[in-house]
Amino acid sequence: MAIKVVKNLVSQEKYSLKCPNPMVPEYITIHNTANDASAKNEISYMKNNTSSTSYHFAVDDIQVIQGLPLNRNAWHTGDGKDGPGNRKSIGVEICYSKSGGPKYYAAEKLAIKFVAKLLKERGWGVDRVRKHQDWNGKYCPHRILDEGRWDEVKAAIADELSKIGGKSSTTSGSSSGSGTTYTVKKGDTLSAIAKEHGVSVASLQSWNNIKDPNKITVGQKLKLKGSSSSSSTKTSGKKTSYPLPSGIIKVTSPMTKGTNVRQVQNALAALYFYPDKGAKNNGIDGVYGPKTANAVKRFQSVNGLTADGVYGPKTKAKLESLLK
Repeated sequence: MAIKVVKNLVSQEKYSLKCPNPMVPEYITIHNTANDASAKNEISYMKNNTSSTSYHFAVDDIQVIQGLPLNRNAWHTGDGKDGPGNRKSIGVEICYSKSGGPKYYAAEKLAIKFVAKLLKERGWGVDRVRKHQDWNGKYCPHRILDEGRWDEVKAAIADELSKIGGKSSTTSGSSSGSGTTYTVKKGDTLSAIAKEHGVSVASLQSWNNIKDPNKITVGQKLKLKGSSSSSSTKTSGKKTSYPLPSGIIKVTSPMTKGTNVRQVQNALAALYFYPDKGAKNNGIDGVYGPKTANAVKRFQSVNGLTADGVYGPKTKAKLESLLK
């Protein structure tokens, strides 16, 4: 799908307020607007008010609107006048995040495609994508964070980037005696690094002696493969298979339980749609309850399906196509 960007740029008379500095971008920062305005209204308000707050793009369910040129900085990350978020990153606001629902998820889906397009145009990988929170700690993008879906969104960008022929990572690994390495940057997560490099989180933990996958540090060098002996046994080129049941599964009373449900949960989790992220086994418990239905609903929303939380033939087919 070709993405048309509508330009509605701030006047040069307001550059000193909204975008005073020349910029060579190095990152893309994702925000949620925390209101229910359209992209057109977001950009119009940003252009015409007297606040210095600014951003480059607003994305809603139907279009992308640009408010600032990409060779000027924006004040959108709260990390100071010389902070890399404000001075070196492209700001992308996703609309309708206050109330959520179908319009928000459609906006998020378009934003994912648009960010992938920006990455490909610059020869960047998804390692250049940041959330507002990474720069100054602000709880933004609030809806994505509320739903525990940052890894999902980043993985969806990586998938879209792969589909349009972009790079998986900007940083090429450096060779060492024990294998290719990756240096952790601000905003990285172990799961996102694993996704970018086609390995599992468990493998990264094993190769790097990491006990807690949530604890990696900026500057840390990670091995992206094990020794030659472990590589031959652990990375034989065979992908993990995710068998999926036929039929329909939905929330019932009593709740549906068993292997079929666990298969659905495992497939969703492989695509970062966890039933209950942070809980034991990320909520993979073999029970089709409200949290699993919510994970299905989120998956359906992002992938253009009817978001009803009911697992059925169309959801199965989409899962299978993404897990090939």
